[in-house]
Amino acid sequence: MSVAQDHKPLLTHEVGSLDKPGWRVKAYAGQPLTDKDFEEARSWGEQLTVPEYEKLLDLLHHAPFGKDQKAEIQRWSSLYALRLEESAGLDVVYDGEQQRTEMYDWAVSHTNGFERRGGVRAFDNKYYSKAAVVGPISLRSPFHNAEFSYLVSVADAELKIPVTGAYTIADWSFDERYDVDTDLRESATERRRKRKAARRDFVLEVARNLIRPNLQALIGLGARWIQVDEPGASTEADELDLFVDSFNASVEGLDATFSTHLCFSDYNLFFPAIERMSQCRQFAVGFANYDSRELGTSDEARPGYEVIKKFRDLSYKPALGLGVLDIHSDFIESPELVRDRVLYAVKVFGDAKRIHVTPDCGLRTRSWKVAYEKLKNMTAGVELARKQLGV
Repeated sequence: MSVAQDHKPLLTHEVGSLDKPGWRVKAYAGQPLTDKDFEEARSWGEQLTVPEYEKLLDLLHHAPFGKDQKAEIQRWSSLYALRLEESAGLDVVYDGEQQRTEMYDWAVSHTNGFERRGGVRAFDNKYYSKAAVVGPISLRSPFHNAEFSYLVSVADAELKIPVTGAYTIADWSFDERYDVDTDLRESATERRRKRKAARRDFVLEVARNLIRPNLQALIGLGARWIQVDEPGASTEADELDLFVDSFNASVEGLDATFSTHLCFSDYNLFFPAIERMSQCRQFAVGFANYDSRELGTSDEARPGYEVIKKFRDLSYKPALGLGVLDIHSDFIESPELVRDRVLYAVKVFGDAKRIHVTPDCGLRTRSWKVAYEKLKNMTAGVELARKQLGV
């Protein structure tokens, strides 16, 4: 495990995504910037003490932007995001996908064997470009290397790198290669067996031929903590074992700390399947969205956290990334509410080192102002909990 995970109780970090600043989005799309965009870049640069942020302002005044200038603007956006999380007091940071198009599209666009088929809605008003698998799957080029190399050169805190998982990539794609035309003269049982086998082949080929080599490339550059994002993991309740097999095929034997993020779901569905995910050293899971906003550390006061007992009892004793911030609301959780959610989890687990503290999911649905206030209160609440626990 990483140094921070080994030694610090109640480790704090963001799960993954942050909103992209308007100046970054418009500059990359070739749209004109407004006075508001320049002021946003200036004020956040000043507030977060971003080194030499005036150079970004100068760059933004020299549109139109070529390929190199756009790449430089993306790096500035990454630096701003890192400084936002570090300024909020997080122990482990990431740049919130500032250099990626979107978690699915970014992976597929660097992969052989897929063709785009159009845009579909993911959640809220967020969309992604859905693709179909049409041929043999292979990694065209490692697609997080440049991002990681830059982040490791500028981050002051420890880094965690999120990578979209194999099951989600397969589940969010159309299958025009593996899905079989079954013979109607065959029994329904035989047709189901063939379709299940085809689905398994698809998911595991993504794991072995796309995700695993991309992870190996990151590890070769020095990545120590990689989070496998699986928002689609519980889409099919009867495929939880396949999700587990895809995770294991992706990471087995690799020398890094691996965690996974499981998006909003009935988390009871993941048991007993995830009992076989022994190389997963942390599960980041959303709970605040289901919880009361009242203070208290009793079972009755914390209804959103009932299922954490099952994560506690996993035999390989992973840490739990405890979601304490609702990413679907501008409600700013108080430090005292965060404290009580954390204290409840520590009471259940009996070990503060097995509790990490995070938002429920990525904060890209919220403005930077709201995300920053939420994260600052989260770290303040953790300090209150540490003080009360004496850790």
